[in-house]
Amino acid sequence: MRRWLAVWSVAAMLAAATAHAADDPLKICLDEDRPPLSVHHKGKPDAGFDMLLAQAIAERMGRPLKIQWFESKLDEDSSPQLEANALLSDGRCALVGGYALTTDSLVKPGMKTARLPDFTGATRDDRRRRVALGVLTPSRPYVYSPMTVVLGPKAQGRKIADIGDLAGLRLVIESGSLGDAILMTFDKGRLIDSITHLVPGRGDLLGALNRGDHDATLIDLGRFDAYRAAHPDTAITASGYYYPIGANRGYVGLAGEPALIEAVNKALTELAAEDKIAEFGKQAGLTYLPPREPAILGDVWMKIIQR
Repeated sequence: MRRWLAVWSVAAMLAAATAHAADDPLKICLDEDRPPLSVHHKGKPDAGFDMLLAQAIAERMGRPLKIQWFESKLDEDSSPQLEANALLSDGRCALVGGYALTTDSLVKPGMKTARLPDFTGATRDDRRRRVALGVLTPSRPYVYSPMTVVLGPKAQGRKIADIGDLAGLRLVIESGSLGDAILMTFDKGRLIDSITHLVPGRGDLLGALNRGDHDATLIDLGRFDAYRAAHPDTAITASGYYYPIGANRGYVGLAGEPALIEAVNKALTELAAEDKIAEFGKQAGLTYLPPREPAILGDVWMKIIQR
């Protein structure tokens, strides 16, 4: 009788722990200003592709969803890898969404601590302190995020099948960006004299292109989608060309949470099989492209230089 009671007691505790875990919110960190992936603006409903996907994953896992919004600075000193790691290591969330899956972004950090990015609810102390960093581990990818050539009004109709087709156009790019590296190193610097550089976060890249100040740029496809949604009458257009080296996006968590990543992968597999992920992209105004091999992109800079 005592043995039966002891077994029943253990089973009851396990059941209670499982039920409690199901009640725990699934905490996901999303960038507050990265349309059409994720958007959190005061006085407006939260929106974006990653927002819709996070809701669906939490529902599949039978857990309530809690979004931790953060702000990622667009400048040469920002590091998405360290920002994501700091948020996860500080317990602000269990997953960071919309993370570019490259070997460089998943290596063990070269430093032991990092500052947190600004996030909703941050105090003055949060903005000052440094967080001990962990090791990141990725989920399976759920969207492919390529670079695309966008054309200004004076270059309408120009056929772009390769970077070399940009010769003779007035190019504009943000300093230190991936697009900058691609254009500057193409064919041993053949396009250098045609490139105008803008400081990230200070110059209006797509606005300048729209005014006709420049003829073309090379940017992330999602960024063009966001600009087109905000400026439906814009004069800039997509060329239809995607640079052949692009990164998948997925979730990233800490290496000590394999069960969580496994559960997220299961939900992503089911949602992809039902074409739900592509549907979320359409709802958010994202030009959705399914993930491509390799799942995790290798040395981006070396691939660019070798081309």
